[in-house]
Amino acid sequence: MTWMWIVGLVLVAVGVAGFLAAQRVRARRHAMIAAETLPIAELEEHQRTLADLGTAGGFRKVCEVVGAAHPHPEGPLRAPQSGTECVWYRQTVVHRYSESYRDSDGDWQRRERSETVLDETSRQGYALVDSSGIIGVDPNGVAPDRPEKIHERFVPGAPGPGGFVNALQGFTGQGSSDSLGMTYTEWVIRPGRPLYVLGEVHDRIGPLVIGKPESSSDHFIVSTRSEEELRNDAVGHQRWFAWGGAALAVVGLVLTVVGLVS
Repeated sequence: MTWMWIVGLVLVAVGVAGFLAAQRVRARRHAMIAAETLPIAELEEHQRTLADLGTAGGFRKVCEVVGAAHPHPEGPLRAPQSGTECVWYRQTVVHRYSESYRDSDGDWQRRERSETVLDETSRQGYALVDSSGIIGVDPNGVAPDRPEKIHERFVPGAPGPGGFVNALQGFTGQGSSDSLGMTYTEWVIRPGRPLYVLGEVHDRIGPLVIGKPESSSDHFIVSTRSEEELRNDAVGHQRWFAWGGAALAVVGLVLTVVGLVS
């Protein structure tokens, strides 16, 4: 049975992907376990010690910092859709439409589809404040874990002048498609929001900044959840990926063997 061994191979591939995902989650959890959580004042003291030894600009330390989000010196951002004051935002615009298609019997049917026409994340840095000091955060385009979703609105019909007309001119359906509307969604981190950050602290630009490590093997995490919550969540995901992947791989191997034998 050809279909059986084909399905078996697909399941084996999915199982392997699950195993690899479990290893990535495990590495992320172990990185959090291994990293020290340091107060900002202690990091500043380490930086001053190196500067006194004549190595200004050479400070590097992979660690965790916990504090409250604080705006950039130029002031807080404004989320584009809602105008909410924030230090970071992400906005998406999704076009929903219906299109005609032929089913397996050759009859015309209609189905709803969606296409993302905008997915934008702010890139301006911000800061983290704890009881001992302040440190810059370079998001490097990386979206934080569990930002606050503050806005979601569906606007029916085709976009009007000044909307996303140019972005939609080449969208998938032509002639046989009808625009249903646009879904506008927005997430933010507000000033004062508690954050957990795992990354590399450096002083390449002078003041201390925590951001994405230079080494690709090190992790960069910005989260509105605590380290304990992240680690507990990682344990659950690791087990699910590992056991689910193993089960799918075993079933896939059985189907592949049976299909080849048959």
